[in-house]
Amino acid sequence: MDASKRLLIAEALENIVEKALHGGPTLKIGLMAAGSELGQAELLRGARQAQEDNPGLKVVAIGPRPAGYDDLEWIETPDCEADVASALENALTEGRISGAVAMHFPFPIGVATIGRILTPGRGRPMFVASCTGSSASARGEALLRNAIYGIATARACGIANPSVAFLNIDGAGPVLRALTQMKEKGYPISFAVSERGDGGSLLRGNDIVSGGADVLVCDTLTGNVLIKVFSTYTTGGLYESLGWGYGPSAGEGWKQVVSIISRASGAPVIAGALALTAKAAAGDLPAKVAAELAAARKAGFDEAVEALKPKAAAAVAEIKKPAAVPVDGQIAGVDVMEMDNAAQALWKEGIYAETAMGCTGPVIRVQSAVLEKAEAILKREGFI
Repeated sequence: MDASKRLLIAEALENIVEKALHGGPTLKIGLMAAGSELGQAELLRGARQAQEDNPGLKVVAIGPRPAGYDDLEWIETPDCEADVASALENALTEGRISGAVAMHFPFPIGVATIGRILTPGRGRPMFVASCTGSSASARGEALLRNAIYGIATARACGIANPSVAFLNIDGAGPVLRALTQMKEKGYPISFAVSERGDGGSLLRGNDIVSGGADVLVCDTLTGNVLIKVFSTYTTGGLYESLGWGYGPSAGEGWKQVVSIISRASGAPVIAGALALTAKAAAGDLPAKVAAELAAARKAGFDEAVEALKPKAAAAVAEIKKPAAVPVDGQIAGVDVMEMDNAAQALWKEGIYAETAMGCTGPVIRVQSAVLEKAEAILKREGFI
């Protein structure tokens, strides 16, 4: 009997044994088992915890193998991060593992990770889209894609109809409007609403603490900060003890499920990341992303991307600013990056307007006598 046949028989016997032990098929998830600031033992403690808590999950540790961890499957490498990273990528490419948890991975532009936090107010988990990588180079498109990839990730992980809201940051308003228009055209999305008195789907910090949505949409840098804060606020910052890490990767045409943890992630987060990766892989995250994008395109996704591209500012010299008058009314909902253009749109119609920052974000101030007219102009021009 040649070596290839012996290998096939060995793999078949291994699958039979695993099914007998766990009552179902085994899903293998790779773990980058070197490079942590907390030491290799912390990584492997997380691996053991993941296996104990999740029958059917088999962790494949990738890195230099220490004594005493024979309960884990290994792909052994020299004690060199480049070798560990290369072995992990090869294992994914060859199909030896269904997904991986790594401290770094060379994602191309267009791929971002969807993290998950445990919100302290009510102990609710919440996906954060996104936390590492970049779903697009332009901010508006990136936020729109983050929303879609966040929904797809939630669906892959078992939430059939996830609620979605945006962190109240630069660029969120126009993207929320675009998604609202897509919903009107048939895109199946459910918006979460702030629990604060003024409501709306642009969430403030209070809503994040209470876990006001299944999926919170923000830019990658903000998401990365949120993951770090929510995972370490009980430990003083140097040990990530809560949550599921920076999440599995998602992108158009991207076929791999690779989750990110940090060098400060402790065993509880490592175990959570392995379990979340297994769930995303079992739920066929790449297929969920493709299906979500297909549904979004039927409702005008590509047109929304085009509309969100940065527009050249109007020539100020061509628009005469009306004479100043007292302003006692205000219009909220204009994105901070569009405030000046919004004010100029009103000037063009002969309405004096000023820009300001209110306690909930940017506002356009006008006379209350022309408030309704000004709102109608800003809606017509797409600013609110």
